[in-house]
Amino acid sequence: MTRIFELRRDKACWERFNGSLDAAHKWGLPGARCSTCGATWSSSGHQYPAIDLSQLPERSEFEKPRPEPFTEFARLRELVRPLAPPNAALPPGTSFGPLVGTASGKFAPFTWLGDIMLLVRREELERLQAEGVRGLLGCRTELAFRQKNPPELLELQLEPHGRLHPDCLPTDLLPPCATCGRVAFRLPEQPILEAASLPTDLDVFRVGSYATVIVGTQRFMEAVRHLALEGTTFRELPTR
Repeated sequence: MTRIFELRRDKACWERFNGSLDAAHKWGLPGARCSTCGATWSSSGHQYPAIDLSQLPERSEFEKPRPEPFTEFARLRELVRPLAPPNAALPPGTSFGPLVGTASGKFAPFTWLGDIMLLVRREELERLQAEGVRGLLGCRTELAFRQKNPPELLELQLEPHGRLHPDCLPTDLLPPCATCGRVAFRLPEQPILEAASLPTDLDVFRVGSYATVIVGTQRFMEAVRHLALEGTTFRELPTR
């Protein structure tokens, strides 16, 4: 069975790499106000930087973050669904297109925006692909650098796959809202992944039922360590 590791930002390399980003994706679905469960919400960890909405006549409706009634959110979601990967959930708050903003400082091979978006320098992405790492999709960014000869930073499009195992979830967890699909729970301190739900053709991806968690296979971890790529740490997660 493939070993799986959670990826996190390596704060220890800050002394050598002080790169800073102030950026957001060009487009996004609004948050949703649900009349059934009463929640106003949006999700994190659902980013599709490879999806280009520039040819969509309604693209301006995706430019301003805001909450909308669920029916309006659902209308907008259907407009972008043909552009999305098959079976993509596209919850409220899903974002699309390149990161737009400013960048400064010295960047590690892996750079994090917040704790949930992962960027990589182009040359390091190519080295990982040469090592046989599968499923790496590097997407262009629109970052204005405050320095000469800046690196080319690409955002990794990491799609959600697989699930947390029921054994690590609250026993009193309510079912998804019948209208908006919202499930509210905190990430367990010791997540367990459901082995049968994990993809077999990808070496780095997000956890489908908690998309802020980025995981990689042993192949990915070994390639990163073999190439001595700094910027991320690894914590093994159990699977059942």
